Amino acid sequence: MIAEPVPARPPTAILVVDDHDLLRLGVRALVQAQAASSGASIEVFEAGKVADALALYEEHRDSIGLVLLDLALPDTHGLSGLAEFRLRYPAARIVVLSGTGNTSLAQGAVALGASAFLPKSADLKEVVGFIRACGLLDGGAAQTSPPAMKTLGGYAETAQASAWQELTPRQMQVLQWVLEGKANKEIAQIANLSEGTVKNHVSTILLLFGVRSRAQLISSLR
Repeated sequence: MIAEPVPARPPTAILVVDDHDLLRLGVRALVQAQAASSGASIEVFEAGKVADALALYEEHRDSIGLVLLDLALPDTHGLSGLAEFRLRYPAARIVVLSGTGNTSLAQGAVALGASAFLPKSADLKEVVGFIRACGLLDGGAAQTSPPAMKTLGGYAETAQASAWQELTPRQMQVLQWVLEGKANKEIAQIANLSEGTVKNHVSTILLLFGVRSRAQLISSLR
């Protein structure tokens, strides 16, 4: 007799990644209050750094249905946190939270597959509304497809946005070090590469993003 397959449990948790305790607390309180009012049970995991978030997601990926990811974390620059998450867990559903309305960030988030780009200036209830639309706050409700992409003004992908998709994992690492202000020599030592190789990576990155200098690159991505 062949045993019936056990159906996979629908996701019942979210992961909030932000280095501000008050924002995490606010999201947790709103989410759990909304869930309780509809008879649902939702767990909220919290992390203040991308490294901690990745570890939590690895451990609880079967139960986490949504990741709320701040861009300005102690161990990230620009979209590097989102890029790392997507690289390691391409199936993760991620909502980007940003304290800035920088258009290149919104475009880059779209290109990297974020489900939404929400400014922190927005009411937290908008974030909770998105979570509800994903089917995570209604007890017994079937999981739904993620809502349509939401960005600041619905930006279309541009050459700069597509640049994020064209970066190799090594170029993404080099880009993060450039955004941290490290010189080619420092990057070469950290990455165990020759300075010439690092220079080539940096030149390719500048070309992809359509800028002429490291200063312009940093300015456009922050």
